[in-house]
Order: sequence, then C-alpha cells, then structure tokens
Amino acid sequence: MEELTQHQVQDYYGRQLQTQQDLQTNACCTDDIPEAHKRILAQLEPEVLEKYYGCGVAVPPLVEGCTVLDLGSGSGRDAYLLSKLVGESGHVIGVDMTEEQLAVARRHIDAHTARFGYARPNVEFRHGYIEDLHTADLADNSVDVVVSNCVLNLSTDKEATYREIFRVLKPGGELHIADVFADRRIPESLRQDPVLYGECLSGALYTEDFRRLLHSLGIRDYRLTASRRLTIDNPEIEQKVGNIRFYSLTVRAFKLDLEDRCEDHGQVAIYNGTIPGHAHTFALDDHHLFETGRPMLVCGNTADMVSHTRYGAHFQVLGNKEQHFGLFPCGPTPATAASDNTAAASCGC
Repeated sequence: MEELTQHQVQDYYGRQLQTQQDLQTNACCTDDIPEAHKRILAQLEPEVLEKYYGCGVAVPPLVEGCTVLDLGSGSGRDAYLLSKLVGESGHVIGVDMTEEQLAVARRHIDAHTARFGYARPNVEFRHGYIEDLHTADLADNSVDVVVSNCVLNLSTDKEATYREIFRVLKPGGELHIADVFADRRIPESLRQDPVLYGECLSGALYTEDFRRLLHSLGIRDYRLTASRRLTIDNPEIEQKVGNIRFYSLTVRAFKLDLEDRCEDHGQVAIYNGTIPGHAHTFALDDHHLFETGRPMLVCGNTADMVSHTRYGAHFQVLGNKEQHFGLFPCGPTPATAASDNTAAASCGC
C-alpha cells in the first residue's frame, strides 16, 4: 500500500498535473494571501507559479534569519517566497520526492537569487521523503521553522512524518502548516482512489485523529489560525465522497513541553508591537488577537508560546507558574468552533 501510494502521488504530481488548471477539485486553491506576500510572488518565475498546488497560506511571520524547512516544496513557490522573507542571512530547504517538481524549482535558483539581490543562493531543494527526513540529510534539532502547504495529507505514514518534523525542529521551533482535514475517518476504499488521493482528499486526517497523533508525540497543544470549508466543485467526486466534509486548516504547533489543557496561573502577556508587518496587532491563533501594549490574561501554554519561542523578544509575560487557579477559559472563536467541531481540539480545551 505505502509504495503503491507514493508511486501514485509521484505520478500524479510529476506527470499528470502540468499546471493548476489540471486539478479536478478546488482543494488546492489558495486565497487570503497577505499583500506583502503578493508583492513577492509577483517577482517569481511564471513556471514556479503555474506548477504550484497549495491550499492555504503556510508562511508564518518573523522568519528573518531563520532556517526554514518546506516539506513537499514542489515547484518552489513557497520556498522562494520564504527565500525573500528570511533574507540573505536565512536559509530555506525544500524537500520533495518528485524529480519533475524538483527540476522546476532548481532551474530558477539563479534567477531568484539575482532578483532578490543576494550574493549567493539562500535556498536549496533536496530529494527526500517526508516520512524519513534522513533521506534529505536533515539532522536533529536543525531547523527553526517547518512549513508545508497541502502536502502532509499525501503522506503514506503520517505518524512517521510528524515524528520526523519534531525531530528536526529545534526546541521552541514552530510547525506552521496549511493542510486538508476531514470531519470523519476516510474509508479505505476511498483512500485507494488515486485521483481522490492526488487531489488531497482521501489522505486527509480526521481532525480528532490529528489531535491524538500530536498528543502521542508529546505535542499536547496546537493552535488553529484559519479554517475554510472545501466545496470540491466536481459532481463526480462529490458523489464519491458523500457526506464527508473537508476543510483547509492552517495550524501552528511548537516544540514545547506544554500541558494538555489550558491552565490558569494568573499570567498576563503584553505584545510590544515590534513584529515586522504587525505594528498594531498580532494573531497567535483564532482566539488570541494581541493588541499592541494591551495586557491580556493568558493560560500557561499561551504564555510559553509567546515567551519560549522566537516570538519571545516581542512580548512581555508577567507572572510565573507558582500559583494555580484551575482551568483557564480558553477556546476557539465561536465561528470556528461552529465548523462542525473541526477546531474543537485547538488550545487543548
């Protein structure tokens, strides 16, 4: 099953799909791209854009100077976007198993290096498998940020993939992904359908199984930053999937030792307004929008997320965990929670 599915995915993205127009559903469609990102994307080579397949925005803020790993980097669109954002002192590593996509990405390295005004490339593309990042020569605790855009659902061994992600992340590092999830487990008969799998549908994780998987790996709290229902817009495929509902979710999780529930220690976080592009507000997730200078009561996990990561230099956290006041009333916004409970695991509550 694993070898067959990997071969099917390689064939689908390496040979059957030539541009975005060949996709049969809207699962791999991106909207709500920040204006700053649009300005960078306008500088990218047309071939890189045409052969890009993603389902959201998988690029977090504050990546300048970081080492960023892009899993399933494909034609290199997000990797080149990140190349500009991390700056000449940063480094971007794209990993993909499809030689045809790697060839597209690699042949535009020199053009983008010159366009961004860099003396030497700060991006590279490696052949490898996301289920085993040793195949791409990635060491333990070696990257600051891992991103992936509509790719992890294609993994044939998701437990191995997420284990590898947190192996290569540095302590305090961030996983930031946009991917397709489902409101229930996908039947095996649909998982064997090469078109449904290639269209990022039948490999989608059930949201509760995603929560359980991260928990089993020691990641006891993750946050949802965006959610939208996928409408598919293909009658034949809609008939196949029946009542299964699919969602594009943007998720961030940190390599931190957090609690499995949001606990109240009386802590307060204050955002300094110093993250580039976020002078007035910073959204950690769908229910923590920090206003510059305005104190906000936060749970212990949120306090750690904004103080024990690269965001720490941009926040003041008052108080510690010596006192405990029980559970913290923390949870997703009502609009997100109403999306058929797809976000219920967010913030551990």
